[in-house]
Amino acid sequence: MNATLILVDLQNDFLPGGALAVPEGEDVIDIANALSARFDLIVKTQDWHPSNHKSFASNHALDVGTIIDLNGLTQFLWPDHCVQQSFGAQFSADLVDVENTVVFQKGENPETDSYSAFFDNGHRSDTGLGDFLKTRKTDVLYVMGLATDYCVKFTVLDALKLGFKTYLVVDGCRGVDVNPGDVESALQEMEDAGAILILSHEIKNV
Repeated sequence: MNATLILVDLQNDFLPGGALAVPEGEDVIDIANALSARFDLIVKTQDWHPSNHKSFASNHALDVGTIIDLNGLTQFLWPDHCVQQSFGAQFSADLVDVENTVVFQKGENPETDSYSAFFDNGHRSDTGLGDFLKTRKTDVLYVMGLATDYCVKFTVLDALKLGFKTYLVVDGCRGVDVNPGDVESALQEMEDAGAILILSHEIKNV
C-alpha cells in the first residue's frame, strides 16, 4: 500500500491571532511535523480565496454567521480569511517543510466555497488532487488538520467516495464547533462513511 499524509489548512488565519482562529489549532502543528517525517508524500491544502469571495460576510454587508443561498448552495458566511497573498493565507511558520510535499489550493472561485481538498462544495469542479494521488499510486490516506467539522470532514468524505482507504488522525484535528456538538457529529459522520479513526501514536507503519 502507498500512503499519503494530507495536512488540511494549517494556515495562519486558522491559528491563534488569525481571522478565523480554530480553538487549540496550534496544538496540531507538532503532530503534523512528527508525522511528516514518516511519509513519502505529503499534501498540504491551502485555502486561497480572492478578496471578493462570496463566502465572506463582508461582501454581502451581512453579519458573520448569516446563512444564505449562494448559487444554489447553503452558505454560512465567514469573516474574511486566507485571502490570496495575505499573511493569513500563509502556512504556519512552525510547520516544518519537507522535500516530498506538494500544495493544493482551494477556494479560488469567488462564486462557491470549497471545504474539501478534492472538490468545491457543489462538486462542480475539482482541484485535481484525486487524479494526482492516483498517478502516484496512492491508495491510503491519513488526514489531519483544521477544522474537523468543515474542511477536514469534507476532505475525508470525498476521499472515501473516491475509493481511498482513509484514516482520520483524531488528535491531529481541531474543530470550530459553530453549534455545540458539531465536532462530535462530524467525527461520527466520517466514521459512519467508512473512515478509520486513529490517534497519531497508533500509526506504526506507512
